[in-house]
Amino acid sequence: MSKLPAKWLVVISVLFGTFTVILNNSMLNPVLPHFMKIFQTDAVAASWVLTIFMVAMGVTMPITGYLGDKIGKKNVYLLGLTLFMAGSLSGALSQTLSMVILSRAIQGIAGGLMMPNSMALIFHAFPKNERGLAVGIYGIAAMVAPAVGPTIGGFIAEYLDWYFLFLFNIPFAIAGLLFSMKYLKETETKPDLSFDWKGFVLVFTGIGSVLLALGQIKTLDALYQMEHILLIGVGCISLIVFVLYERKQEQPLLHLSVFKVRTYTMSIVVTSAASIGLFSGIFLLPLLIQEVYGFSMVQTGIIFLPAALLSGLFMTLGGKILDVKGPKYVVPLGLMILALSSAVFGFVDMKTSFWFILFIHAVRGMGLGFGNMPATTAGMNAISDDLVAQGSAMNNVIRQMSSSIGIVFFSIYYEVRRGQLMLGDHLTLQEATLQAINESFLISAIVIALAVPASFLLKGVQEEEKVSKKGA
Repeated sequence: MSKLPAKWLVVISVLFGTFTVILNNSMLNPVLPHFMKIFQTDAVAASWVLTIFMVAMGVTMPITGYLGDKIGKKNVYLLGLTLFMAGSLSGALSQTLSMVILSRAIQGIAGGLMMPNSMALIFHAFPKNERGLAVGIYGIAAMVAPAVGPTIGGFIAEYLDWYFLFLFNIPFAIAGLLFSMKYLKETETKPDLSFDWKGFVLVFTGIGSVLLALGQIKTLDALYQMEHILLIGVGCISLIVFVLYERKQEQPLLHLSVFKVRTYTMSIVVTSAASIGLFSGIFLLPLLIQEVYGFSMVQTGIIFLPAALLSGLFMTLGGKILDVKGPKYVVPLGLMILALSSAVFGFVDMKTSFWFILFIHAVRGMGLGFGNMPATTAGMNAISDDLVAQGSAMNNVIRQMSSSIGIVFFSIYYEVRRGQLMLGDHLTLQEATLQAINESFLISAIVIALAVPASFLLKGVQEEEKVSKKGA
């Protein structure tokens, strides 16, 4: 390891932690029915295992910029990783579902501290013209973990005791902690920085309420429930008040001025659309594979694996192209590939082969690799280095909220449309399921295509250098 440049050891260090957080969450997705049996509870109670993690992570992310400036980004990251290990150990030792949920909340807080700071630490270690490749390699964890997580989780649930779902994290977390302590560099701190308590209460209420509602809405009936309508209403009002309040503060919790940078704002638009594309596939494809074609969970895992590997490969390649040429040479192409391959799923039928689905989903992975992380890197490069942690936090929060909205929309659309097709058009369950999935993928493709114009507005380091040379 000592032969590797110090900056690449930083990437390896944060990659371990990121992989662990994302892997753990994706491992638990398919095993909620298993928790229902173990703790003799219903689906609503078991769903809190996933919901509390999402909410805890979402409400923690906005303070990571402040904490990074106050005590140092390395220390915040180490704190997050230590908390994640504590949450994993607590989860493994839990005797009740309530303890499991509390452990997941601790893990969510840890993820909220780690994820934005991972990007900030990489940006601190690399110059602007090398960040694309570095973030591309780091982003492999974000693609591979969700692909292999459900398969690993299903295997553990079937052949081992459930608490191994939490113990499985420990070796990765220990490796990440040892690497991080040794190879992450200390960053400049501002000990006198004051904490914006009012801003925190507003953003905590806003993000927490919205994510809490979205995490519980899986059906049309749930969408119309008064408590969910109130949560979303309170959340939206709190976020509006937060924006108005923060604009007047000398030391705001989040520097919303970054949205004045067009490339950063357009990168948020692009990554939000790409996230909807990613999570629409994660939700819809297992339904297509298992409910329509009757394939097993193992075959579902096989469908996701090539897409994840190609996504990681093209993320790295896309990062390199970004460093050399700029975002316009990679991000629009990625979005178009993602949109077109998603649209193809709108026309699959009962006779479509397993291998064709695997191929098309692999192409989707290529599009995600080109369109997602390079757009994020271009946006982060466009803002000043002292705001990278805050910019990363906002990017993560908005992406999480857009992903949650996407999952809620496709869940409800799938449920409602399938019912309409069975009752109104008298289709069989299998036929109605297929058509509802077809239409959902077409909607996903349209959302992604709408973001393509924004991708052409992204500017890279190369264009900034040309402008500065002309000015000189």
